[in-house]
Amino acid sequence: MSKEDTSGRPKKIRMLKIIPLACVFCILCFLFIYVSSFYRADAVALAATYSDDTVTVQKTEYGWLFDGPSEDRALIFYPGAKVEAESYAPLLHRLSEEGIDVCLVRMPCNLAILGVNKATDVMDMYDYSEWYIGGHSMGGAMAARYASDNPDRLTGLIMLAAYPTSSLSSSLNVISITGSEDGIIDRDNLIEGRVYITGPYTEHVIRGGNHAQFGSYGLQDGDGTSYISTRDQIEETVSVILCAAG
Repeated sequence: MSKEDTSGRPKKIRMLKIIPLACVFCILCFLFIYVSSFYRADAVALAATYSDDTVTVQKTEYGWLFDGPSEDRALIFYPGAKVEAESYAPLLHRLSEEGIDVCLVRMPCNLAILGVNKATDVMDMYDYSEWYIGGHSMGGAMAARYASDNPDRLTGLIMLAAYPTSSLSSSLNVISITGSEDGIIDRDNLIEGRVYITGPYTEHVIRGGNHAQFGSYGLQDGDGTSYISTRDQIEETVSVILCAAG
């Protein structure tokens, strides 16, 4: 073996070690940038995280409890992907006012896919006799996954701009609400997802509503332009849920 071959081999070995480390570093940098950029709750949303005469809002180890007049019925809510959990406070505060207490779950890195089973810990903390699970966008999809795996613990499922990807028990009361101007949801998948719903089912389209206005965090990239206000979309959402949940 020549001297050139001998001297070149250590250099090649070092390069083979450095390249995977460089790839891992790049991936970690990408993930850090990805999770650091998210939609933040606006001033209206933050104001709804405070208690009033009807609803007591408590910060908890899992997120927030919106504790209203209800003694026996509650909803566990999963936020949309890369959306700050507090963004849904206006909607959840209104639901609590009207008789459904809400447990808003903060997700790791604002991604519900990383916390699908958090609902189990939430239910173990309280004595409600009737539990719904729900969420927005990816949060709704992950709530549907949890409902598919744990039907015996739940009364129903509420999906906002979301759809199931696996079979749901016929015992679940399923509520699906979308906006007519939603530019983000995959409508083909929304239609295909109906095959997984075998029990009581309510599907409602909010005319003029879009994807982002189920929360209160401003415009979302790729979304359609709404022609109703965020407040109107939230109020219609609350009305549909209350009617369908009975």
